[in-house]
Amino acid sequence: MSKPLTGVVVSHSGLAAAMVEAVQSIAGETGPLVAVSNTGASPESLCRSLASAVGDGPAVVFVDMPGGSCLHAAVSELHAREDVAIVAGVNLPMLLDFAFHREMAPADAARHAQEAGTRSIRILGA
Repeated sequence: MSKPLTGVVVSHSGLAAAMVEAVQSIAGETGPLVAVSNTGASPESLCRSLASAVGDGPAVVFVDMPGGSCLHAAVSELHAREDVAIVAGVNLPMLLDFAFHREMAPADAARHAQEAGTRSIRILGA
């Protein structure tokens, strides 16, 4: 893959910005990781914000939760793009993994990040 992936985190309220800031704080240089919020956005303006954040290169879009307005906007705006993968249910370990695997194809990076995010979930003391 010639161009490193862009990562777009889209969420309700300020969650995306906080997660992007946390990744940068933990990992240092992370490359393009962009936050998009749905706060005050209509469905159309959220779609435009997503398209702008993704740009014209390959990307993985990380959405806060399945079934919400953020996922609907991502699927609506980006479903036809073969160079964009969408992951619903973002968590911090997933984004950290992505930050260090931006050279992969979008679908491979999305799967790798999803696996890292899933492995990080634990129940303690139950």
